Amino acid sequence: MTETETPTETATDAVRLRPAEEDDLDQIAQVEADSFGHPWRRETFESLLGRPSVDVVVAESDGRVAGFAVVRSTIGESELANLAVSPSRRGAGVGRALLREAVEAARNRGATWVFLAVRASNDAAARLYRQFGFQEIGAQASYYREPAEDARLFAMELP
Repeated sequence: MTETETPTETATDAVRLRPAEEDDLDQIAQVEADSFGHPWRRETFESLLGRPSVDVVVAESDGRVAGFAVVRSTIGESELANLAVSPSRRGAGVGRALLREAVEAARNRGATWVFLAVRASNDAAARLYRQFGFQEIGAQASYYREPAEDARLFAMELP
């Protein structure tokens, strides 16, 4: 993955997409904590950096982490394991830019399929995934904790 700059949809400043670095971990953990009721710990993100089958991408704006995505890959498929955007940057195209970069990371690893799960109540995320070409393929009961909720499962075949 290379660094790229992409204009956000409604923000006046550009977002720089790049691989996460150790210096980003505190900010990544804060975005995670601000986004989820049962957040991943900082140590979890730290353990993912440098793994040969994992891409951790950050969207940086004004020198701060505006969001991140985690893609885990195996032979022929990838999973968008996590994607979060800082509450102050939601609705500004950061999630769209991260999703585009995550799909490209999966493609670069030779994946022919990308999978993800989203809270059943998260209609905004489901809409974004559909716009990218993901199809809803099922559900998983009680997938999420704090609060407990089912997941909607999505998949996209990569050309």
